[in-house]
Amino acid sequence: MQLRMKSLQFNLNGAQSQLRAITRARRPTFARPLDAAPLYTGGRSAAYNSTGKYGFTNSINSQSRRFQQQQTPKHIPLTRQSRTMHSTSPNKSQAQNTAQPTHVVEASAAGEPTIHAVFETKTGTWQYVVADPSTSAAVIIDPVLDYDPATQSITTTSADSLLALVKGKGFMVEAILETHAHADHLTAASYLQDRLAQDQGKKPFIGIGKRIRQVQTLFGERYLVPEKEYDDIFGVFFEDDQEFKIGNLTVTAMHLPGHTPDHLGYKIGDNVFCGDSLFHADIGTARCDFPGGSASNLYQSGRRLLGLSDNVKIWTGHDYPPEGRSVPVPYMSVRDHKEQNKHLKDGITEEEFVALRKERDAKLGEPRLLHQSLQVNIRAGQLPIPTAAGHRMLHLPLKLNGVTW
Repeated sequence: MQLRMKSLQFNLNGAQSQLRAITRARRPTFARPLDAAPLYTGGRSAAYNSTGKYGFTNSINSQSRRFQQQQTPKHIPLTRQSRTMHSTSPNKSQAQNTAQPTHVVEASAAGEPTIHAVFETKTGTWQYVVADPSTSAAVIIDPVLDYDPATQSITTTSADSLLALVKGKGFMVEAILETHAHADHLTAASYLQDRLAQDQGKKPFIGIGKRIRQVQTLFGERYLVPEKEYDDIFGVFFEDDQEFKIGNLTVTAMHLPGHTPDHLGYKIGDNVFCGDSLFHADIGTARCDFPGGSASNLYQSGRRLLGLSDNVKIWTGHDYPPEGRSVPVPYMSVRDHKEQNKHLKDGITEEEFVALRKERDAKLGEPRLLHQSLQVNIRAGQLPIPTAAGHRMLHLPLKLNGVTW
């Protein structure tokens, strides 16, 4: 039994070595984009072949069967450094060192928010604190939980910087909003919810689109996540185009499918936080080859965004500055995208976009934290329930390349 447990609780270093041996690629030193030059050159995972078909019934089920046939799961234990989910908030010196927003846009008129954009460099993720200046009510959008795949260690430096920012500005966070179930980073939503409940005496809800239930079912079965660990774990499941208030600000949950079927954007005043749909104009758009993804749907979502007023700011979920641009940029205007977006600028037809997107996606490898991210994110950032031995376990599939014994 001891030998069996040892084989199950292997260090992720070994798993990463297996993945590197299979893919014959170097581990990245910067963020891996959801649409970037391929990291893994040894071929794409069979679980993520693009179907070009939207919906869960056919494309996702067939991809799930291929996954189960070709990948054998192993368990990895998570470790947590420093604080637990129920420990105290970051100390004052830590807050002073980390609460530095990368980009700030102050409210310019009534009904407009103040926006603090905070860039997380390891995964290339833009996190947002969006506040109503008239009431100090705020939301946090797409926060990152730090994870080191070499040691399986979870830390909270990025999330703590958001807490310090919120505290320093005197904001009252009413909601933590997810645009979708991310496949490239772990969400800090539940960690922040716990801390904010302690700090401000009010527990913010975690909101996401209503289609997350289908995503949870798919990946819960795939990774053997007990249903009790993700069922109704999110506080609010938004309907398409549902409106709600944050202070005196009106927020609209825009359904923007394509990258994933559950994907939302959040429109607040003349701003849309579009998640992984549109990227900076010199990158274009996000990949569409995840289960339920659709290039046609992403084109329509993109045209919906670019049909807004020219002055509306489109705030992206990621940025991976290409050669010639050294600084990450959180937003561009609708006008700029219509004139410059390499995938969706005016004049590009749906047929051209779909062909371009499929060709591009066929060359992409898996996001580096794909399996870890999905298992945590369908739980809204809650950690797995400990085993009898006290370990919080994730599953990591081995790719056997047809070799069995």
